Amino acid sequence: MPKKDQSERQPEFSDHVPDIMNDKELMEIANYFFIQNTPFNRVLGMEVEWVKDDSLCVKFAMREELIGNAYRGLLHGGVTASILDVVGGMASFFNLRSKMKGQSIEKAAERFIRLGTIDLRIDYLRPGKGKEFTGVATILRSGSKIAVARMELHNEEGRLLAVGTGSYMVG
Repeated sequence: MPKKDQSERQPEFSDHVPDIMNDKELMEIANYFFIQNTPFNRVLGMEVEWVKDDSLCVKFAMREELIGNAYRGLLHGGVTASILDVVGGMASFFNLRSKMKGQSIEKAAERFIRLGTIDLRIDYLRPGKGKEFTGVATILRSGSKIAVARMELHNEEGRLLAVGTGSYMVG
């Protein structure tokens, strides 16, 4: 059978599908799925500050709805755990960047739907005192099915309030 020259080759899947690997599109996807489309996360009021291949940062302001100790005006421990869980999940999603090259936004959405927390551990180091908070997550390990993230919560003074480790299903 004669060989086909390059002009006759069959187009591949990646020839027709835009690459979604730029930060702007991924931030839009994350903000939509993780914040706008998740009612509880909207209540938390977080915004993505920055994203890298293996880490991510969100920011949110203290509000009355987030207070757990009314006398001292401290952040509720459940809010702390929720923020750290969400930021760990988001970092796991963003870390899929290299595994999603050439795939469509629809494929990324399918991958997002399978994303879920498997295990979560939170260590509360200091009371949740502050006016603004940042949650940062860094991927420790990412495989084809599971990602493990290390998370931290800081107040506006940079004080470390809580740390966490989470395992997330990513495939």
